[in-house]
Amino acid sequence: MATAKGPNPDAETVQVLQDMANRLRIRSIRATCASGSGHPTWCCSAAEMVSVLFFHTMRYKPTEPRHPDNDRLVLSKGHAAPLLDAAWAEAGRAREPDPPTPRNTDGAAEGAPSPRLPFVDVATGSLGQGLGAACGMAFTGKYLDKASYRVFCLLGDGESSEGSVWEALAFGSQYSLDNLVAVLDVSRLGQSGAAPPGHRTDVYQRRCEAFGWNAYSVDGHDVEALCQAFWQAAQVKNKPTAVIAKTFKGRGVPHMEDAEHWHGRPVPEEQADAVIASLESQIRSNRRLTPKAPVEDSPQINTNNVKMASPPAYRLGEKIATGKASGLALAKLGHAHKRVIVLDCDPRNSIFSEIFKKEHPERYVECLMAEQNMVSVALGCATQGRTIAFASTFAAFFTRAFDQIRMGAISDTNINLIGSHCGVSFGEDGPYQMALEDLAMFRSIPNCTIFYPSDAVSTEHAVYLAASTKGMCFIRTSRPETAVIYTPHEPFEVGQAKVIHQSAQDKVTVIGAGVTLHEALAAADDLFQQGISVRVIDLFTIKPLDAATIISNAKATGGRIITVEDHYLEGGIGEAVCAAVSGEPDIHVHRLAVTELPRSGKPGELLDMFGISARHIIAAVKYTLKN
Repeated sequence: MATAKGPNPDAETVQVLQDMANRLRIRSIRATCASGSGHPTWCCSAAEMVSVLFFHTMRYKPTEPRHPDNDRLVLSKGHAAPLLDAAWAEAGRAREPDPPTPRNTDGAAEGAPSPRLPFVDVATGSLGQGLGAACGMAFTGKYLDKASYRVFCLLGDGESSEGSVWEALAFGSQYSLDNLVAVLDVSRLGQSGAAPPGHRTDVYQRRCEAFGWNAYSVDGHDVEALCQAFWQAAQVKNKPTAVIAKTFKGRGVPHMEDAEHWHGRPVPEEQADAVIASLESQIRSNRRLTPKAPVEDSPQINTNNVKMASPPAYRLGEKIATGKASGLALAKLGHAHKRVIVLDCDPRNSIFSEIFKKEHPERYVECLMAEQNMVSVALGCATQGRTIAFASTFAAFFTRAFDQIRMGAISDTNINLIGSHCGVSFGEDGPYQMALEDLAMFRSIPNCTIFYPSDAVSTEHAVYLAASTKGMCFIRTSRPETAVIYTPHEPFEVGQAKVIHQSAQDKVTVIGAGVTLHEALAAADDLFQQGISVRVIDLFTIKPLDAATIISNAKATGGRIITVEDHYLEGGIGEAVCAAVSGEPDIHVHRLAVTELPRSGKPGELLDMFGISARHIIAAVKYTLKN
């Protein structure tokens, strides 16, 4: 086997790389024909780039795709997944002669890259997100691992219309990620027509340079030019590099090359054999290139078994906002575990991430006002368990990153999102900053754990539990100061609610979380003075929901439940409880929630105005008992 060396490959290496590009095309065409669907034209445009990356530029162990010292490749143009499968097969990882058929329920190869495959770190396919994840990987490599591995991201020109791409470009420059290379496949054609710049690679180059990147324009089908561009990128310090490659969609397939209306269509079955024969006739030898071995200099780390070193240091009755308590908990966690990082989007003095920044500045990541990119960077930082990542901002602003969040779930990633300033209790700044949809959003995310702590003690436990919980976690915090209701040694578990007010005479079960739990406790005290006993449950986690505790206590109180939440009626606590008891006869749920568009005002006034204060809970209890 030949071994490639140096920036200018010899004639033999150039030929082997070109032959490999055609082998990748053949595998991609065969795979998409076998499945009867897919995007072979996207695979064909990028074949030379992937050939050069895999067999000349990148350093990795083909038999250990998740080795921590491997160079990373993020395929942001995810519909070219068959090309990635083909490259790993050619690198020697796959035992079978061809990569698995994509889009088949029998295998792990899907319509876009997924971590079901061991050589995929993050799921892509929803365009515009790969570069942000690559930024997170590169940040981790440069500033935390301080290792030699490099990160490459292959994007399509069409997805560059996504604002998240430009957020990622700004981030890469902001942090001088010279271990990051973005490869832009300028094939001109999108799904339905041409991208506005067409083949003007100079336009894309100037845009990247304006964002502070080093940039080169090359012929994307010239393997020698690609080798040189990637070598030059490795010599640049303190800047990320963009390689802008002019290509032709469907390269090597005569009737599809640079032709419209072939997006997402395999080569017709009756033409496939002739196309493959033509490509095979261009292959000059059976020689292979050996991928370079990685430099093994990343630290060994363990992000499992995160435990609380000491109990929370709060006193019963002490008043503190759960938003501030989360900032204090993160700083404390940062002292206990050196791989904890915190990302935010500028409001650190409002969401108290500034506490972490002050105590752990080297592990604080300022993403500026770019929530979509912040989530993608967190995904990248958390890949392969390299960090315990917390990303925080106002809960309302996570709605603009919903696509990144859902792709994070598809990636089966372990990231933690903290959303503050939830509900009408946020107060005077008004509805645009009040998160009233966030529980509905995160409840719809598969394998997402939702914490909704009600005091400082439970908030600290939520942070520590999130750090050790597999999958995505969302912690919902509030702005108003609320009293500490739990002792420092109170145990908390995921999916376990707390019955915090009860007696044998209870007639109704009231369920709350966050600020509404304190309203429920105030209502319970007032009702007791009137001779009415109610039971109060703190859910702690909204997902998974402690259905057993809810049902058993509902049965003990005559089947009467009242839910009260600082959230819209749709998709929140009330609906979660209704779903939990839906199979139980004789349980009735009365829901209190925000049912109309809120407005600015003082927190207490707004809770009362929108029907979720203690006064309204008292009225609901009396109504329930009467009816």
